[in-house]
Amino acid sequence: MADNKSPIGIFDSGVGGLTVASAVKQLLPLESIVYFGDTAHLPYGDKSPEAILYYSKRITDFLLGHDCKVILAACNTVSATIWDELCRYTVSNAIPVNVIDPVVSSISQQYPGSSFGIIGTKNTISSGAYPEKIQRLIPGAKVSSMATPLLAPMIEEGFVDDDVSNAIIRTYLSDDRLKGTETLILGCTHYPIIRNQIIKYFDYKVNVVDSAMIVASHLRGILESKKLISNSPGNEDRFFVSDYTDYFGQIAEKFFKKQIVLKRVDLWR
Repeated sequence: MADNKSPIGIFDSGVGGLTVASAVKQLLPLESIVYFGDTAHLPYGDKSPEAILYYSKRITDFLLGHDCKVILAACNTVSATIWDELCRYTVSNAIPVNVIDPVVSSISQQYPGSSFGIIGTKNTISSGAYPEKIQRLIPGAKVSSMATPLLAPMIEEGFVDDDVSNAIIRTYLSDDRLKGTETLILGCTHYPIIRNQIIKYFDYKVNVVDSAMIVASHLRGILESKKLISNSPGNEDRFFVSDYTDYFGQIAEKFFKKQIVLKRVDLWR
């Protein structure tokens, strides 16, 4: 049975979830993290809900096998498309946390009169999860959504802060659907990696919402309320991937500021 010494399980299709994992570590430095990046199947944004649920269940089983007290889906696509099914699957073995609900709750308090834009994967945008949840908390809110499917693969390939990424970002953000946006929600955990480029495109005049610290703060609140905060220093973080990539290791070490040992695990054999 998981207790306060048990680790926090975090997963994503790739490096994007590391933005959330890093924020969790900043706010909860005594917690140990078990991270799984499903790099063999990225991106999830163009997969069927059935495939996403299948991958997510296997990963959840893996994290529960490490006695994780939390299953944090650091993936907007998972959070938008199959979240209810995944919550039922975890039953009472761990606390399920997604990356959409904390963000919607936060912006409804911080920017209640804003005009919102959302960018994310095809599945996240087509699900309508963000507009539905925002308008439930802010009736009549203006919300515009746009799929930006090239951004996550671009980031996974290491195209960041260069001419290629700037051109793709400019092409997407200049779309008329985002005209008049006052608050832009980065509806993919990969996107905080290019947040500065997005902010610069808008000439620092748009609120660009990064979910990582919001989700980490939400998680801390849950653990505090359940008295599950770790008070044991020196816990080890573990990183697993379904397919090794050099870039994943580089990004992990950049976020965690230490040498990261990646272990490849095939959960689908």
